[in-house]
Amino acid sequence: MDATFATGKELQKMDPVFGQLSFDDHEQIVFCNDKDTGLKAIIGIHNSVMGPALGGTRMWNYNTEWEALNDVLRLSRGMTYKSAITGLNIGGGKAVIIGDAKTQKTPELMRKFGEFVHSLGGRYITAEDVGMETKDMDTVRDVTPYVTGISEERGGSGNPSPITAYGVYLGMKAAAKSQFGTDVLDGKKVLVQGIGHVGEALVEYLTKEGAIVTITDINEEKLFQVASKYNATVYTGEDLYTADVDIYAPCAMGAIINDDTVNKIKAKVIAGAANNQLADENVHGARLQERGILYAPDFLINAGGIINVYAELANYGKAEIMTKTENIYNTTLEIIDYAVKNGMTTHKAALTIAQNRIDLRKIENAAKK
Repeated sequence: MDATFATGKELQKMDPVFGQLSFDDHEQIVFCNDKDTGLKAIIGIHNSVMGPALGGTRMWNYNTEWEALNDVLRLSRGMTYKSAITGLNIGGGKAVIIGDAKTQKTPELMRKFGEFVHSLGGRYITAEDVGMETKDMDTVRDVTPYVTGISEERGGSGNPSPITAYGVYLGMKAAAKSQFGTDVLDGKKVLVQGIGHVGEALVEYLTKEGAIVTITDINEEKLFQVASKYNATVYTGEDLYTADVDIYAPCAMGAIINDDTVNKIKAKVIAGAANNQLADENVHGARLQERGILYAPDFLINAGGIINVYAELANYGKAEIMTKTENIYNTTLEIIDYAVKNGMTTHKAALTIAQNRIDLRKIENAAKK
């Protein structure tokens, strides 16, 4: 393309990968295409200092390929820090498949995706994410060993969602302790946005403890089903961000704390399972802090899922999975404390501690060479 005739929008796209705002020294981006199965996928390896890049595969009907690329860049980076803050010896990666999981996902497509994963020789290990199920991981396992979260019948750790929800629940309790002086959620008003596998499991934990739970989701059928199952209330207001609640738990897609929403939120604690909740980490993290809202860093409290699938690689059992997940409570309190002492946001505190671990490992790795 001749730069002389390029419009502003086209210029933006001249550096489609390295020039992306979400590009953050990623090591490898792989574009996968297969005409026969209709597969269009992007695999992002952000960092492999701590070990091979592990992260789930998300199937989503993105509006544009730019959105898909942006998502894989942000998500894979998040995985690096999630693994580092949790003390796991793995790096950060992620994959996205462009398409509607309900209508376009086939075993053939998943097998072909597995072949692309296999071609990377173990640099990237995949797992389940939005739009995926355990049976899809079993299909991928037919063509590559570089997959986790396979069914328990095949020697895997099974569906990671209940463990993810448990970690979020504990992170929420830790944030509540810091903000309200007690980690008891009985009587606390909690809004859960998104009741997929993880969101529903979180609703179960919360209602069992006696929290007053309100739920919202784009899937109305699922919404009323979950509401009646756990005696939760369906949110019927105009704008969920203005809901009069104590705790807001985003459990759907990311970037929901943005310029439009950050000043509306009435909740005093934000603790949810969604990845990349802050549209702009620096701007929106700081604004929440200014407003006296305590944000539990998403990549810390939603790490239960990665702990669960990592167990397959590290060969530890259910008891060790639960111990590591329960530690999210203590780590959340430590992060909040570190943020206060160092005059920074909780998000920045979690990133700093995670980055310190990666830098230290990099030095150790270099010394071994």
